[in-house]
Amino acid sequence: MSLKLGAHVDQEDPLAEAADRGADLVQFFLGNPQDYKAPKVAYADGEEALRERAAAAGVDLYVHAPYRLNVANTNNRIRIPSRKLLQQTLDKAAEIDVKGVIVHGGHVGDEDDPEAGFDNWRKCIERAELPVPLLIENTAGGENAMARQLERIERLWEAVQASGNDRLENVGFCLDTCHFHAAGEELPSIVEKVLAITGRIDLVHANGSRDEFGSGADRHANFEDGHIDPAHIVAVVEAAGAPVVVETPNVDHGQKTDIDYLRSHLN
Repeated sequence: MSLKLGAHVDQEDPLAEAADRGADLVQFFLGNPQDYKAPKVAYADGEEALRERAAAAGVDLYVHAPYRLNVANTNNRIRIPSRKLLQQTLDKAAEIDVKGVIVHGGHVGDEDDPEAGFDNWRKCIERAELPVPLLIENTAGGENAMARQLERIERLWEAVQASGNDRLENVGFCLDTCHFHAAGEELPSIVEKVLAITGRIDLVHANGSRDEFGSGADRHANFEDGHIDPAHIVAVVEAAGAPVVVETPNVDHGQKTDIDYLRSHLN
């Protein structure tokens, strides 16, 4: 199987980071993932140089939207800035010709009706311009999360499809192995179940987990150090047949070790 494999890297020089890991693709932020500031490309030579050099090197680029984004939230002070920043991120990412922008599914408050969150997602996609694919990622924890358990993902997907956006083909799914493990969803059957809901998996975040099954904890581990059988991670990657981003710790070149593990075990 010939899949593109890569890692989440620092944003200052993602191409050097790709070479260091032997990666076919890289994922990175466009700024601080914990604030609402407008996105910017940190690459010293600018957007055009990054776009052209990545293409010449055969390295695909992906952008992860800031963690602070929560377009599902019922609080206007969170939801409205989140929508604005998500659009800004999509637009800036398009300038460097990314293959996708990854965003977490978000959540509503503990006392809120989750249907309000799903409807906020519908409104977000309805109004969004989608110059590049937007990939919604499943999340690990939170009782009122929009994309933790499969039944919530199904409801979220229904809301997205009801948006009527004329570029719905640019809304896809990112499957995170650690997040599903933490959410209490069994990995050996997860690809089949996700495809039954979404019809597509556009990217896999291949991560081990520092915590046990169903913990709700979003804490990644290298493949051979965590609580997920590495064979299950390989099986997910094979079944999904999508490009892969390793978001594991990079101490002692751990990301390269995990990428090499996948390359050596994929059929």
